[in-house]
Amino acid sequence: MSVPPRKVLHIDMDAFYASVEQRDEPSLRGRPVVVAWRGARSVVCAASYEARVFGVRSAMPAVRAERLCPQAVFVPPDFARYKAVSRQVREIFARHTDLIEPLSLDEAYLDVTATKTGLPSATATAQAIRAAIREETELTASAGVAPNKFLAKIASDWNKPDGLFVVKPHQVEAFLAPLPVGRLPGVGKVMERKLADVGVATVADLRALGGEALEQRFGRWGRRLHELAYGLDDHPVEPERPTLQISSEDTFERDVPLERTGDEIRALAGKTWAGYRRELQRRPGRIARTVVLKLKTSDFRILTRSLTPPQPPASERELADIASALRLRVELPADTLYRLVGVGLSGFAEEGEALAQSDLFAAGFELDAGMDSFAAGEAGLED
Repeated sequence: MSVPPRKVLHIDMDAFYASVEQRDEPSLRGRPVVVAWRGARSVVCAASYEARVFGVRSAMPAVRAERLCPQAVFVPPDFARYKAVSRQVREIFARHTDLIEPLSLDEAYLDVTATKTGLPSATATAQAIRAAIREETELTASAGVAPNKFLAKIASDWNKPDGLFVVKPHQVEAFLAPLPVGRLPGVGKVMERKLADVGVATVADLRALGGEALEQRFGRWGRRLHELAYGLDDHPVEPERPTLQISSEDTFERDVPLERTGDEIRALAGKTWAGYRRELQRRPGRIARTVVLKLKTSDFRILTRSLTPPQPPASERELADIASALRLRVELPADTLYRLVGVGLSGFAEEGEALAQSDLFAAGFELDAGMDSFAAGEAGLED
């Protein structure tokens, strides 16, 4: 007996932070709004659609945003207000299903294969949710409807802003075929270049290369790419996604040499440790085993260094000591200047599993100098 396909929604609030600001301050409506602190060290948290026309995007330096759009109105972020609106939106989701997987304050997956409301289709559910968001928050949201999460996420971006796009099961292969391979989850710029080297630019090209050739070249990831090219993905909507990393970061007022980052590392270790303790209260028994140091150079190069010691850090001081020591693994010239530093904890495992893993490292440390970056949670950036 075949199992019917899932019905998954991806709901994404439109320019969320900026839209909240425009809603609450009528004089901002229709104007290019940039949510960011002003100054040489600040980055853009969000930009209204009026600002995006000029090329302003989240995570870019605020000074660059100001050059691109001199008439932009800069508004300092108010995360308490954004979180309050996010809670409103999630209450709307919960009227329809308990299977809600939040990704950030402004987006979430919903499994609506079976709903509390008895609406006739996933499309009708998406329409009802968007209408309720508009009525109750005076904001707009875009939605994607599809048989799985990654397709729903692509679809929600299709008709932004304030749009709805549906990918039905029989449409999946035709929908994916012309898309750039970079639209597939896990295919970043490095993988795009590797695929371009073998003549692959679109999903259709990926299919033409064939599963066997992809697996020979890229191993298990090649097999996964072949599945994604045909829209195959069985990851469920997970209402209680476990925390993967807790981190804090900060930008210096002026670029500093590496040896002058020590005080900031210790201050950030304190913030990260406080977040870790809150996580332990929420999910007792989950231990973080790996310490991560993140640095951004004055020319915006990001590098991370991580260490999994034989015993997980047991105090704020231990976390700070390990993060500080990781600077010794940075092999850039001594005169390199840094604009940002961050401290994180990752490698979460259940306590018994963490202790078992510790035995594996009793004879030495595991070092990973190739991690890409922290999760974006602490940065407060919006896509």
